[in-house]
Amino acid sequence: MVHQVRQGLLTAELQGVSKQDIREHIWDYMESQNLADFPRPVHHRIPNFKGSYLACQNIKDLDVFARTQEVKVDPDKPLEGVRLLALQNKKTLLVPTPRLRTGLFNKITPPPGATKDVLRKCATSQGVRNYSVPVGLDSRVLVDLVVVGSVAVSEKGWRIGKGEGYADLEYAMMVSMGAVSKETPVVTIVHDCQVVDIPEELLEEHDITVDYILTPTRVIATGCERPKPMGITWSKISREMMEKIPILRSLRAQEQQAGKDVTLQGEHRHPPEPGRQQTVPPSAGRRPQDTPRPEANSMEAACGSPPGEGALLAADVYVGNLPRDARVSDLKRALRELGSVPLQLTWEGRRHRAFLHYQDSAAAQQAVSCLQGLRLGTDTLRVALARQQRDK
Repeated sequence: MVHQVRQGLLTAELQGVSKQDIREHIWDYMESQNLADFPRPVHHRIPNFKGSYLACQNIKDLDVFARTQEVKVDPDKPLEGVRLLALQNKKTLLVPTPRLRTGLFNKITPPPGATKDVLRKCATSQGVRNYSVPVGLDSRVLVDLVVVGSVAVSEKGWRIGKGEGYADLEYAMMVSMGAVSKETPVVTIVHDCQVVDIPEELLEEHDITVDYILTPTRVIATGCERPKPMGITWSKISREMMEKIPILRSLRAQEQQAGKDVTLQGEHRHPPEPGRQQTVPPSAGRRPQDTPRPEANSMEAACGSPPGEGALLAADVYVGNLPRDARVSDLKRALRELGSVPLQLTWEGRRHRAFLHYQDSAAAQQAVSCLQGLRLGTDTLRVALARQQRDK
């Protein structure tokens, strides 16, 4: 069966194969051979294959799993068995938030004295919703093992996902926040038919590689020597993606402050003038309102003076109904956990309100959407664009 798939891909390779060709071939083959479980069809998914639970059990044979304390496992259905094993072995289980809308990780925290049935629920997508707490950028997360889903993978450790790029981006973000290093092992779990030859020329700089492949019948140590991504490749990130993923904006602000090149896809970057030190890469493609305020490179900057009525911008967000005993650190912590860190925060505790200053109006609108229903203590905060609040 594996030979048939490889032979088909070999024929495709001679005709100029692409990543999508390989995905479609795997998806079609798994459907035609009835190798998949719910949800189906498997197209455009990380396939939930028959025998996935058995394949997951093979991770117990890896020393890297026995030694690990913190495990990051993708939320894909075929990885459910690994999530359960991590919880049963009392490891810290981190699962990416769906499409990174509200942050990077959620930590699955089973209730005290959880039974086997409860642990099984914690390992499902329902568990991510009901038994998890967000982990902010400021958390000292050190991931010992990364487990990702795949559509196809080669014995050399080269991986192809479903095409949306979230696994690659999650890994790059973990590198940027210091949660993983080049020594952190990466495992993928697939059906035997998903182990195929992948032409090396299809691999890109931002593609994550794997060190171990687990199938229902095999444990493959790839010995992959191709370097893993060293961080976020900002030139691959579009403005649309920045608007959808608030935590990306926070990471970009941090890296820009550190002097790294954070030029986005489609933006034009001028080389620095000879003899002139360039600490923050210029972005000629930015609109004027996108230029960060020089005095507000991070939320950790000192709280500014209250904005006057005429000073409110489209990039400012009003947060009201702050509890009497609320502290600025409480609000900062909540913002970090939700991945909506502003460039600057203006605190008006006596008036039970604060203003959050973002890079542009799109970032502010995204923050308003993300922060709806935010609570400090027992109080639900009022969140709105500052200009709209003023008009009210």
